[in-house]
Amino acid sequence: MRNVTYSMGVSLDGYVVGPDGGFDWTAPDEDVFRFYIDELRKIDVHLLGRRLYETMLYWETADQDPSLDAAMLEWTALWKPLPKVVFSTTLSTVQGNARLLSGGLAEEIERLRSEPGEGDIAIGGAALAAEAAAWDLIDEYQAMVHPVLVGGGIPFFPRDERRVDLELVETRTFSSKVVYLRYRVARQAVL
Repeated sequence: MRNVTYSMGVSLDGYVVGPDGGFDWTAPDEDVFRFYIDELRKIDVHLLGRRLYETMLYWETADQDPSLDAAMLEWTALWKPLPKVVFSTTLSTVQGNARLLSGGLAEEIERLRSEPGEGDIAIGGAALAAEAAAWDLIDEYQAMVHPVLVGGGIPFFPRDERRVDLELVETRTFSSKVVYLRYRVARQAVL
């Protein structure tokens, strides 16, 4: 069964977006961007909330920008064909290799898990991830922790006051002092 992974950049105080709506502090340096490219290769499908989808629309046409460096072109070449499922009740259409759903996140994840494939089912967008977490559908949390305190905004972790035990799988510190943390959800074996 394929894993559902929730991965986003996060401030040290736990926010993916600051109180002003900004997230410029998550801009990756060359090493972090190369890591993101390698991680993208492990994904079979990406589930996105509307806000993240709209942010990522840039990459649908980025390869037309003559100022892009080789790494950005490589990212674009991987991102554009990647199947995406956009969850939104306000959008009427989506672009690129994406399809639109207005609900049914749990059902969609179960459907995708039942399909053949080796790659992960990535989920992005804090609100969408919070819904998946409430259904206990996230298998791994991957946080790219940036050395900044933003003081509020949209939290990385859902605030549902539910305990989730985690097992540390991997850590990595980049030269920019950004720290990657990868945790697997510790689930009790069913007898």
